[in-house]
Amino acid sequence: MLFRRRVALTTWRKVAGFLWPRSGWKRAAIYTWHRIARLPGTTHSIAAGVASGAAVSFTPFLGLHFLMGFAVAWAVRGNLVASAIGTAVGNPWTFPFIFALTGQVGSLLLGEHVAGHVPSWSWDALLDAPFEYLSSFLPVVFPLIVGGVPIAIIVWLLFYFSFKALLSGYRAARQLRLQEKKARLASTNPEA
Repeated sequence: MLFRRRVALTTWRKVAGFLWPRSGWKRAAIYTWHRIARLPGTTHSIAAGVASGAAVSFTPFLGLHFLMGFAVAWAVRGNLVASAIGTAVGNPWTFPFIFALTGQVGSLLLGEHVAGHVPSWSWDALLDAPFEYLSSFLPVVFPLIVGGVPIAIIVWLLFYFSFKALLSGYRAARQLRLQEKKARLASTNPEA
């Protein structure tokens, strides 16, 4: 196959590359920024999409972040690809901090402490009575939901306005560079 590695990566190397980019965090961030900035659509749709993905990362529904990001982006007329990229805010490095923050805010709003109610994990209990066992986690999940909603709204607003401003500046600078390039080409080739 074209563009395949000569020596296939081991599973450990794939996992390590997922957790820590081989090219470095700075280069990965720059690549992601250019990928977002060059998406087709208006600055509103792209900024709303990224903001939607980032906002749903503050909810405790780990397996549903993409779908929730798509739903929120669709509701605010955001770009769906941008919302998928925005969900990268919630990742294995940031989830402990996100859950600690949303748990504290949820506990503050509800007036109870979350950490004292965490049931211990048991495969036997999960396999014997899955609904009863999973419902025992509701006292932990509910404060995360309650704390996650106001934080998600704040995160959405912060990401939307910052990305809209950044995208407007990026696109204006890119348009200026293209006009300068056209002018340079026109001055070197007057017959065209």
